[in-house]
Amino acid sequence: MTPLFLDPGLLRKRVSLQAADLVSDGSGGTVPNWREVAEVSVRVEPVSVQAAERFERREATITHRVICRARDDVDRGMSFVLGNRRLVVVSVHDPDESRRYLVCRCQEEV
Repeated sequence: MTPLFLDPGLLRKRVSLQAADLVSDGSGGTVPNWREVAEVSVRVEPVSVQAAERFERREATITHRVICRARDDVDRGMSFVLGNRRLVVVSVHDPDESRRYLVCRCQEEV
């Protein structure tokens, strides 16, 4: 397999990689309490926007591809925080299995 070429200079944005600790909300459910795991350099690419109506309200699902250097601690359910935006990781994969980069499919919380 030919290694994927990614220019490391494309990883220009610094973001906070966060993990969710679930805490009780007092009503039998849980809410995430986000804690920072690391600060990483990434490339964020918008992928799609899907508009829908739900309960007479317009909503949008915004997805992104986030590329970062390979780390063993990135997993589904974590998030990248970019300014006041939270991109929740839906999937993580190593595009060429070289353990150099990770491609994360993310959904923006709105």
